Amino acid sequence: MKKEVFQRIFFAFFISFCFLTICSRSSFIYLFNNWDDSNSYFTMGKMMMNGGVIYRDLFDQKGPLLYFIYGLGYLLSHTSFSGVFLIEIISFTIFLLAVYKIANLYLNHKFSMFILPLTAFSVLVSKSFYWGGCAEEFCLPFFAWSVYFSVKYFKEDYPRSMPKRIVLLNGFFAGCILLIKFNLLGLHIAWISMIILANLNQQNWKKALLNIIVFPSGMLLPTIPWLIYFALHKALDDWYHAYVYCNVFLYSDLYFKDQISIGTKIYDLAKILYWLIIDNVVYFAPVILGFFCILFSRKNRWYEKLNIYFLFGFLFLGIYIGGTTLYYYSLPLSVFSIWGYIMIGTGIEKINKYFYLEKISKKITFIGCILSYIAVLILTWNLSMNTPYIKQSKDDFWLFQFRDIIQQQDDVSLLNIGCLDAGLYTAADVMPTCHYFQTNAVHGFDEVNKEQLRYITEGQTKFVLAREYYPEEIRINYDLIAEQVYTINEKQFVYYLFQKRQ
Repeated sequence: MKKEVFQRIFFAFFISFCFLTICSRSSFIYLFNNWDDSNSYFTMGKMMMNGGVIYRDLFDQKGPLLYFIYGLGYLLSHTSFSGVFLIEIISFTIFLLAVYKIANLYLNHKFSMFILPLTAFSVLVSKSFYWGGCAEEFCLPFFAWSVYFSVKYFKEDYPRSMPKRIVLLNGFFAGCILLIKFNLLGLHIAWISMIILANLNQQNWKKALLNIIVFPSGMLLPTIPWLIYFALHKALDDWYHAYVYCNVFLYSDLYFKDQISIGTKIYDLAKILYWLIIDNVVYFAPVILGFFCILFSRKNRWYEKLNIYFLFGFLFLGIYIGGTTLYYYSLPLSVFSIWGYIMIGTGIEKINKYFYLEKISKKITFIGCILSYIAVLILTWNLSMNTPYIKQSKDDFWLFQFRDIIQQQDDVSLLNIGCLDAGLYTAADVMPTCHYFQTNAVHGFDEVNKEQLRYITEGQTKFVLAREYYPEEIRINYDLIAEQVYTINEKQFVYYLFQKRQ
């Protein structure tokens, strides 16, 4: 490995470590990542790594590859998110390496490296990064590398045909996203569509047909092992029901709305985009700057511009066409913040050349870069929504108090009701025994509540954790042994712990 490549990887890893340590609640400076989504993924991954079959034995709605990632994190640390944090660092390092490659298409090596901490800042300080560990975060490397290959092709290689291995590789990336969260596939739909349109524009019908075959073949590569896994465990129907049916027909708000006009839908999407910009101005500001400059740039040919806009637009549509919105959904759009920094870097390069600033000593340049990096890191510390939780004490944290109570018992079993997995399965290292081990937020799917009520009335678990409410039927078999109020993002929730009577 060349020295320059090693330095680039080390720098990307170092930036990832520093920024994620501050911004991710999975890092060692926080007591615990008690985000219910992350704990749900962790519990599903734990079940997988202990011989259980996801979807068949436990119900949740995300893709199997996400649970596998969390399962690897569980193998590294059973009762904390230290393992997940390490995987986050590796994933974000790969993302930043792709960011460098994109920047290097427009800027020299020095400025391309300088963009990395700025991009890390924009992505990780945003509200859409949330607590850390979301499905979208682990998709960032696949998005960034696909954007790189697409931009490079239309900037440097078109009208030559894209090599089959690159099409196959990006099909593989799309397959990985399919197995994590399939509504994020909008970018890759635009990606292959632009390649096929480029073939058709050159009247290369044979190449267009070949790409139509090669790209889905790439998607099959990561999918086949899962098809085999679920087929061997006779769980293909469970996979389809939990991951496809529930997400398409029960989770999307659009499915439950009356028929609306195209104009109304466009208005709704525009309103969503407006609030995304307001909430995540830290990366939408460079996105808007970059897209504006691209529009009037003479260096970018029209199909280069169209390609970048298509990638962003289809990614946005894929995420929000269903009508459901949560903070972390928009995180993939932060990839496009790089164009704002590229435009700034281009301007600085011109100033450099005009005033002959490149002749300034390397030591001064190095010191300036270090000071800039420290300033961005300080900004990150002050702007991240998670840093206030660093002051959290175990004595005030219901999770550790409840954990200590249930760990006094042998052969512990637990049911989580009223919310997604609140973290007690993870903190106490408890393996769920109930199919609906948590309360999932799916519309029109009453089976979860009915089954959880049955578990309670039959006294199937030794402990029950409830948030905010609990059914009166719980008094039949259980006694309330602990209760605590806890504040999450300025909202107060009450957690209850019940123990089964002897």
